[in-house]
Amino acid sequence: MNRKQLQELLQSVRENNTSIEQAVNNIAATAIHSSEVAQLDLHRELRCGAPEAVFCEGKTVEQCVTIAGQFVEAKHTALFTRCTAQQAEAVLAVLESGEYFPDAGCITYSPNGSLNLAHDVVVVCAGTSDLPVAREATVTLNWLGCNAELISDVGVAGIHRVLEKSVRLRTAECVIVVAGMEGALCSVVAGLVASPVIALPTSIGYGASYEGLAALLAMLNSCSPGVAVVNIDNGFGAAMMAARIVNPARNLQE
Repeated sequence: MNRKQLQELLQSVRENNTSIEQAVNNIAATAIHSSEVAQLDLHRELRCGAPEAVFCEGKTVEQCVTIAGQFVEAKHTALFTRCTAQQAEAVLAVLESGEYFPDAGCITYSPNGSLNLAHDVVVVCAGTSDLPVAREATVTLNWLGCNAELISDVGVAGIHRVLEKSVRLRTAECVIVVAGMEGALCSVVAGLVASPVIALPTSIGYGASYEGLAALLAMLNSCSPGVAVVNIDNGFGAAMMAARIVNPARNLQE
């Protein structure tokens, strides 16, 4: 249940079309959807502004399919992240209107139709190798009802490339900067814009990058103000933070 659905239910009670007891039962029935595999938190959107998402890494195909069936039964929007092709094929057989984004490893499911996108978030990607993480962020932003533009391959090795995008970057409400290696791009972008910058380190890089640790530490130590940092390869988390920045949590997906 989201805020709009709750408002409609309370309005129905107010107009005497629904009894208080029926309303209580409706609210209680939509709180949790249980199975042996998962306890879906169907009120997360009502509390936090964004629905529950499913992290598929480490789950079996059968577990993913069971969870997908729970979302269908509950008629509830869903996002599956870190999906393998095998998981995606099986889940899409259950989510008939689901959409798979193989470059992001994500599946979105909106039983009530597509969202009207609002706001303006730019995702800046340092290199082509960082694209899977950047795409996870853009797909998640769209799922949350936010416009997301992806600017790719503008790393600091050719600094003129990102400088050419500076006018566009300054118009964004929030910027997510995706980079591996030494993670320097976030400091450059944060020095060009007034909007909040979310630094998203990736595990891309040679040995001394330590699977993204070097980029993470560099971003945490950025000398440019206004930079927040999420965990390595966490495109989903960066998108969630950006959505909360550009739109109060209580208004997401209304």
